[in-house]
Amino acid sequence: MKVKLHREGVNILIILLLGLLAINIPVWLYLRPASIPVMAVSVVFYLLVMNFFRSPRRHFNGNRENVVVASVDGKVVALEETFEDEYLHRRAIQLSVFMTVFNVHANWFPVDGEVLYVKHHSGRFMAAYLPKSSTENERSTVVIKARNGQEILMRQVAGAMAKRIVTYAEPGDEADIEYHMGFIKFGSRVDIYLPLDAEVLVKIGDKTTGGITEVARLKPNENV
Repeated sequence: MKVKLHREGVNILIILLLGLLAINIPVWLYLRPASIPVMAVSVVFYLLVMNFFRSPRRHFNGNRENVVVASVDGKVVALEETFEDEYLHRRAIQLSVFMTVFNVHANWFPVDGEVLYVKHHSGRFMAAYLPKSSTENERSTVVIKARNGQEILMRQVAGAMAKRIVTYAEPGDEADIEYHMGFIKFGSRVDIYLPLDAEVLVKIGDKTTGGITEVARLKPNENV
């Protein structure tokens, strides 16, 4: 598994580095006794932000047929039957994974297939772990037609600190569970809406790894 810096973080890290240098150089020149602790705090903070913008390249080694993988690194915070009214207009299993600022925030496609629908919604910035955040927060919805013909809806949800959602997916794109479909900056969640007959493989509190953890198996479609 190879790791590099995500493109969404390059400009932020450059600006942050310049800002920290602007603080540390005067402290070093004029407040020498305070320079070491200030420098130590600056280095730790910079490394934490750099850790946030890691961009792992992951390879899924399992059976890809009918598999649904986690879209993000984080913890399962919601797993319930609900009514999805934006696109599916039917009841579905909502599986939500919450990311802290310490998690990688790249988002992977949950299934192989074709992107059918992409729509961004403006909204609030409540804490992403709250149930209402899925429908009231800033969010982006992506629907993918899986290889077995079933439609899987994925929703990127902004949190209290996340002020920007980036969605790379566009209608007609190929979806591949090893590809990044987007990025959310600084704390957020991703919801996946599954068919009611899907076999769910995780439970509340489980940790997930984006592009790797199998969270569900879709019912095989004999007609495809």
